[in-house]
Amino acid sequence: MQRITIAKGDGIGPEIMDATLKIIKAAGAQIEFDEIEVGEKVYLKGNTSGIEKSSWETIINNKVFLKAPITTPQGGGYKSLNVTTRKFLGLYSNVRPCISLHPFVETKHPKMDIVIIRENEEDLYAGIEHQQTDEVIQCLKIISRPGCEKIVRYAFEYAKQYGRKKVTCFTKDNIMKQTDGLFHEVFDELAKEYTEIENEHWIIDIGAAKMSDTPEDFDVIVTLNLYGDVISDIAAQIAGSVGLAGSANIGEECAMFEAIHGSAPRRAGQNVANPSGLLQGAVMMLNHMGQNEVASKIQNAWLKTLEDGIHTYDIFKEGVSSVKVGTAEFADAVILNLGQKPKQLPAVDYKNGQPLHLPKYKKRPAAKKDLVGHDVFVHWNGTEPDVLAEMLKNIGTVNLKLNMITNRGIKVWPEGFKQTFCTDHWRCRFKAEDGKIVSKNEIIELLQQFIDADIDSIKTENLYKFDGKIAFSLGQGQ
Repeated sequence: MQRITIAKGDGIGPEIMDATLKIIKAAGAQIEFDEIEVGEKVYLKGNTSGIEKSSWETIINNKVFLKAPITTPQGGGYKSLNVTTRKFLGLYSNVRPCISLHPFVETKHPKMDIVIIRENEEDLYAGIEHQQTDEVIQCLKIISRPGCEKIVRYAFEYAKQYGRKKVTCFTKDNIMKQTDGLFHEVFDELAKEYTEIENEHWIIDIGAAKMSDTPEDFDVIVTLNLYGDVISDIAAQIAGSVGLAGSANIGEECAMFEAIHGSAPRRAGQNVANPSGLLQGAVMMLNHMGQNEVASKIQNAWLKTLEDGIHTYDIFKEGVSSVKVGTAEFADAVILNLGQKPKQLPAVDYKNGQPLHLPKYKKRPAAKKDLVGHDVFVHWNGTEPDVLAEMLKNIGTVNLKLNMITNRGIKVWPEGFKQTFCTDHWRCRFKAEDGKIVSKNEIIELLQQFIDADIDSIKTENLYKFDGKIAFSLGQGQ
C-alpha cells in the first residue's frame, strides 16, 4: 500500500473526487490516503496561501498529491495555490495529454494525440510585478538555464519512454531574444543527444495556429509556462472538452495530479459534473506510482464507457450519446466496465509508466562577465524625448554617456519619430564607448547625479557582456 494525500477542493471538487476514489479503489489500486483541506475555506480563514502548514508536511511526507479544483477568492491578495504548490515542491514539469475520442466525443480533429509539457516554475508566473509610474506596471519574465534544461530534457525523456516520435519547441524568440532565446538554445543543444527523436521549433503564434488547425502534425510539445498554460487548454478543448483532461505536475521528489478545469461553483452539489478530468489525473498518478496494470484497467474501462455513449451533460449529444448520467452514475458505469476494453478507441497498456529519473542539473563554469553600461528607468511626465535628453546632457561619468532613450521599448531618442506615443516611463541607457569596462562605483556616481538633478529614477539594470557576447536587448528601432 502507498499513502497519498488528497484534497477535495471547492465547487464540484468533492463530488468528482468521491467518484474518482470510488473508481480507483474498485479497480484495485494499492493506495491509502490522508485528506487535507485546501482552497476557499482556508483562504477565508485569513490564510492568503490557501493551505495550512501541517498540510504541507502531509504532502511532503506522502510525496504524491491528488487535488480536486479549488476556488481562489478574488482580490484581497490571495495567491494561486496551484502556482504556490508547483513552486514550493519543485514541480517543474506539467504534463497534459490531449487525445481525441472521436467519434464518441465531438471534435473536428479525430486523429489528435498530443502531449503538452509545460515548464511550471518560472516565466511570468514568477509573479514579480511592480507599479513604477502613474501609467506603467511591470511584470518580470524570469527564465533560467536550469529551468530550461530540466523541462526540455524531461520532454525528450518522456518521448523516449512512451515511444513518441517527435518533440516540438514553442517560443517567441523572434521578439524575446534573451529569455525565449535561451529556451530555444537549450532545446537545440539537448536535441542533439536524442538523435532517434525528431525535433523542430515553431514561433508560438503560428505554432498555436497550426496546432489548432492540424494537431495531428504534432506529438510532444515543450514550451514555457505561460504559453503552455494557454495552448494546453486550447488543445484539450479542440480534442473534445477541457473537462476530459487531466494534468500531472512532476518534481524530483514530489508530484501533484489534478484536472485542468476549475471548480465550477455554479455546478456544485447537483451531481452533474464530469469526473473524467480528475480521473485522468488519477490514472497518471497510478502510472507514476508504478501501478500500471490498475491504471490500464481504469483507462480502458473509461474509454469503454465513453464508447457505450454513457455521457455527462457536458459531452452529451443526441445521436451519439446513449444516456445522460450524473457524476455518481458515470463512476458506477466505469466500475461496471472494469476488466473490459474499448472496441473502436485504442486500448491502452501502460507497461512503460513509471517516474522518469533525470540526471541532476550540472552548473556550467562561470562566464567572463563584463559591465559595459547601465539602464536608468525614469518617471517623467513630459512628452518630448528631446527635452528629457537635454535634462540628461550633463549626467554621466568618465565612461558612461547617454546612448539612447526608449519608451515602452521603442527608441525615441536620438532620431525618434514624433508619431510614437509615449507614457511617463522612460528607459535612459548609458553605455561605455569602445568596449570599455565600467566599474560599480561609476554606477553609484551616475545614480547620485540623478538624485542631485531631482530626476526620479525608479529602476535600474546593469548591462553586461558574458564571454564577450551582449547580454541585453537593444531598443526597438536600433
